[in-house]
Amino acid sequence: MSPFLARLEEVKSPRIGLGCMNLSHGYGNPLPEGEALHALEAAFDMGYRHFDTATLYGATANEQLLGKALAGKRDRLLLASKGGMAIDPGLGKKVIDGRPDTLRRQCEASLGRLRTDHLDIYYLHRLDPQVPIEESVGSLGRLVEEGKIRSIGLSEVSAATLRRASAEHPIAAVQSEYSLWTRNPEIALMDACREAAIPLVAFSPLGRGFLAGAVSDCADLAENDMRRQMPRFSTEHLPHNLQQLDALRGEAKALGVSTAQLALAWLTAKGNDILPIPGSRSVPHMRENLAAETLQLDAACVARLDAMMTHDRIAGGRYTEAQQSEVDTETFAGGSPSMPTTS
Repeated sequence: MSPFLARLEEVKSPRIGLGCMNLSHGYGNPLPEGEALHALEAAFDMGYRHFDTATLYGATANEQLLGKALAGKRDRLLLASKGGMAIDPGLGKKVIDGRPDTLRRQCEASLGRLRTDHLDIYYLHRLDPQVPIEESVGSLGRLVEEGKIRSIGLSEVSAATLRRASAEHPIAAVQSEYSLWTRNPEIALMDACREAAIPLVAFSPLGRGFLAGAVSDCADLAENDMRRQMPRFSTEHLPHNLQQLDALRGEAKALGVSTAQLALAWLTAKGNDILPIPGSRSVPHMRENLAAETLQLDAACVARLDAMMTHDRIAGGRYTEAQQSEVDTETFAGGSPSMPTTS
């Protein structure tokens, strides 16, 4: 068993974990510290045991939050962070750097912020095209030997990169965007993970709020909300994409659940090796998401959901061209269409 899965079992974690980025990064201004700490403490109390953060989030502020909120609870949870992508204070912008010395320095700094002597899993946040994956993973392997991290993860990598990395050191989990409207892992990555018995941690499983019905107009998003730059949320494409939610709403209504719960249940129905980590700033939404753990879908429902929001039905790419250049994941032939070929 993957050491990642073994740890989840040890702490009796639900299949659904908590992505903590939203509290500090990406979707407008950070939540005030007091509110963020309350949300994290409430998440633990309601049953979350898998907490996911990164050096990048809030330029280290998110790790500091978790360090404060989870103090005294460390032995009862799985703590995940990521390195290799961070805000450079001198440049004031994001930098991808997978060099061994950088990964060691960032990991050790993360341990301090998170108030722990080890991480259960530490992900390479992005593949650095200037550094062979074997070098980055080899340096993380040395951190495993020193006990600073218990296992190695990769984020936003292709099947080919995963296989190269696995030849250097065992990989405990792979993190990738996966949801009803982002099916890229189904191209090749899921097969590669299953060949090596590596679980897939699905980030943005609610389509950055889209599948929860949280975004109806791009103009309503904060000026510094990252979704304003994402093609699928643009004024050109969002109206069309919103039409694709109608069928999901119908299924959810028939089951007496929210669209968010149905989207999460679809992921967990894909296999015990698929682990969603939805993020939220709202304690009620955290509770709603976690409740999807008990929702069992029959094969016919899963098949209907499979047929919804396939890549040819969604308008716009998940990333801009510049953002896409930063990830190593497979894309569908021809990329995401500017407008879908079916409706």
